[in-house]
Amino acid sequence: MKDLAPLMIAFAFLSGAQAQDVKSNLPYAEAPHERQVLDVYAPPDAKNLPVVFWIHGGGWQTGDKTSVQLKPQAFVDKGFVFVSTNYRLLPDVEMETIFRDIAKSMHWVHDHIAEYGGDPNRILVMGHSAGAQLAALICIDDRYLKAEGLSLGSIKGCVPVDGDTFDVPAIIETAETRRRVHQQPQAKFGHREKFGNDPAKHLDYSAVTHVAKDKGIPPFLILHVADHPDTSAQAQRLGAVLNDAGIPATLFGGKETTHTRINENLGQPDDPATIAVFQFVDAALKK
Repeated sequence: MKDLAPLMIAFAFLSGAQAQDVKSNLPYAEAPHERQVLDVYAPPDAKNLPVVFWIHGGGWQTGDKTSVQLKPQAFVDKGFVFVSTNYRLLPDVEMETIFRDIAKSMHWVHDHIAEYGGDPNRILVMGHSAGAQLAALICIDDRYLKAEGLSLGSIKGCVPVDGDTFDVPAIIETAETRRRVHQQPQAKFGHREKFGNDPAKHLDYSAVTHVAKDKGIPPFLILHVADHPDTSAQAQRLGAVLNDAGIPATLFGGKETTHTRINENLGQPDDPATIAVFQFVDAALKK
C-alpha cells in the first residue's frame, strides 16, 4: 500500500491544521508478534511534549491502531504526541496476555518516546470500549506496569471511553440475566468466556477491584453514552469507587450519541466530549 503520510501532511497544511510526523508499525517487543506494534504521531520538531497513549476497542477480538479518526490531528494541534498501539487478540491469546502487551507497549513509550518529541513522565492513557477496560485496568492495577519496571507515576490522567467492563462480574450478571428473563439464548463467546469463565479472574480483571488509596492512581475522566444503561452503570460504578478512595474521577455522559459515535467524534472541535477531554487534560497536566 502506498505510504499515506505525505498526503496526510499535505492535507494538514492545506486545511490549516498542523502537519504531523507519522511513524508507523514501530515494534515494542523483542522478536515481536505482528500485532506488537504502535504508531506515533508528533508535531514537527516536537520536544518534551505530553503524550496521549491510545488503546483501540473491538471486544478484545478485533480492531486496529489505525482506527483513530480525528484524534491524532486534534492532539497534535494541541501540542501533544499521540501514540496508538496494537495488541494481540482473543482467542489467539489469553486475556492476561493482552494486559501484558499494553504494559509492554507503555514500557516502549517510556523508554523511547523522547526520541519522537514526547515526555515519558507526562502520559495520558485513553481507550474506547475494550480499550476503555484496558486503559482503566493498566492505570489502577499497577502489577502489569511493575512487571515492566514501571510505576503509575508517569501517568497523569486516564480517559476510558464508554467501557462496560470496569466491573466484570456485574456486566456478566446483567447481560446473562437480561437474556434469561427475555428467554434469549446466552452468548456463545460473551464476557464470561472472554474473561476466562473463572469468577476469581472476573474479579481480578475488574479495575474496581484494585482501587485503593496511596497507590498513585491518576485522576479519571470517564466518558459514556448517557442513555446506554450498561456503560452508564459501569461508569458510575468506577467513578464511585475511585471517589471513595479519594481519587478524582469525573463522569461525562454524552447525549444524542452512540457507542460508536462517541469515539468517532472525539477530536471534533465542537464535540462536547472532546471539549470535556481537553479541559480534563489541561487540568491534569497542571498538577
